[in-house]
Amino acid sequence: MEFDEVIRGRRSIRGYLDKPVPKALIREVLELAMRAPTSLNTQPWNFYVVAGDVLDRIRKGNVERNLAGVPHSREFRMGPGYEGVHRERQIDIAKQLFAAMGIERDNKEQRQDWVLRGFRQFDAPVSIVITYDRSIHGSDIAPFDCGGVVNCLVNAAWSRGLGCVINSQGIMQSPVVRAEAGIPDDQVIQTCVAMGWPDETFPANAVVSRRKSVDEAAVFRGFDD
Repeated sequence: MEFDEVIRGRRSIRGYLDKPVPKALIREVLELAMRAPTSLNTQPWNFYVVAGDVLDRIRKGNVERNLAGVPHSREFRMGPGYEGVHRERQIDIAKQLFAAMGIERDNKEQRQDWVLRGFRQFDAPVSIVITYDRSIHGSDIAPFDCGGVVNCLVNAAWSRGLGCVINSQGIMQSPVVRAEAGIPDDQVIQTCVAMGWPDETFPANAVVSRRKSVDEAAVFRGFDD
C-alpha cells in the first residue's frame, strides 16, 4: 500500500478470523514499528507478544477478576475522566459502534457482552503488550515514545493485511498479564494491542471514527496566504 492508503484506510478492528498470525510476520511488523521517532534515541519500548494458551489465560484472569469487582491495576496513569468535547467524542464513537452492532441503548445484556469482549481483547489471536523501562518511569518521554511506536505498529500491521485495536481494557488486571506474559518487575505495562486477520463480516469493523478537521485542530502563523 501507499502511505496515504494505509493512513486513510486503517480502522480499529474488533472482530477477528479464527486464523493464526505467523510469528515471522509479527516480527516484520515490529521491525518496521521500531523505526518510530524516539527522543534522544532512547527506545524505551519493549513488546511481549502472546498467543494461544498464554493469551487465553490472560483473557480468563482479566474477565474473572473484573467481574468479581477486583479494582483495576493499570500501571500507566489514567488521569481524570473525559469531560466536554472529549467526552462527546468518546460517546460518539460508542454510538457508532453500538449502532453497527445493533445494540439498543436499554439492552444491558448486549452492552455487558460488549464490555466483556474488550476484557477478552476482542478474542484476537495475538496480543502485543507494550511496556517501557521502569528506570525512566515518571518521565513524559517514555510513554510519548511508546505512543509513537504503537502508532507505527498498527499502521505497519494494516499495510500487511492485519487489523489491530489499541485496548487497555485487556490489561486492566496487570498482575495476571505480568505473570502470564513473563514481564519482569523492571518494566511498566503501558497498554496492549490486539492483532489478527480482520473478519469483514463483523459489523463494528466497518465503523470509521469521525475526526475533526484541520481547521479545528491547527493554527497557522507567519504564512503569506
